[in-house]
Amino acid sequence: MLKDLADKLKKRLLSPMPGAEAHEPLRAYAVGNLSPKFEHKLPPKPGSVLILLYAEDDIIKFPLTKRPQYLGAHGGQVSFPGGKAEQDEDVEQTALREGQEEIGIVPNELTVLGKLSNFFVIPSNFIVTPIVAIADHAPAFHPDPREVERIITGSISDLVADNAVKQKEILVSNQFRMMAPHFEIGGEIVWGATAMMLNEFRIILREII
Repeated sequence: MLKDLADKLKKRLLSPMPGAEAHEPLRAYAVGNLSPKFEHKLPPKPGSVLILLYAEDDIIKFPLTKRPQYLGAHGGQVSFPGGKAEQDEDVEQTALREGQEEIGIVPNELTVLGKLSNFFVIPSNFIVTPIVAIADHAPAFHPDPREVERIITGSISDLVADNAVKQKEILVSNQFRMMAPHFEIGGEIVWGATAMMLNEFRIILREII
């Protein structure tokens, strides 16, 4: 089951991605007159995230991380494992290293299938490349407590369901009312940049499943 999906995904990831056409429907927007403002004086920093597929109990799953609460742009949010590129790393190396550091995956046990569209994360000024990989067995996750409050598990079957995308109003930073298209995974609201990247993945999955 996973191998069949991996073969189809690897082939599909060689073709053009939907990009903004997939991202924009999941972009949160302000409700009312008060909205967050972001101004960046430096070029975006490069980074990568890891979309890791594995099979468990005949279900194809993927991990997300819930970040600890902190006074930053993404405190308490749900995201893919990932982060900033180190010097001389390519996008795959960054995603695999960050996956190892954040959730304890073993990079040489994974097979990289390809990548999605680059995505500009406005609040933190990053250009992020989502890397899609598979594990031939269910990983034994070991979350880094400094970066990961808990690991959340999603399933491909739920992601591609017709009613997977939901919408509700949320309060951001205790002051900004935002209407947030989102996914509900593991009891958490997955919105913002992660939801936008996840929707691109959802769209290409729906093409091939």
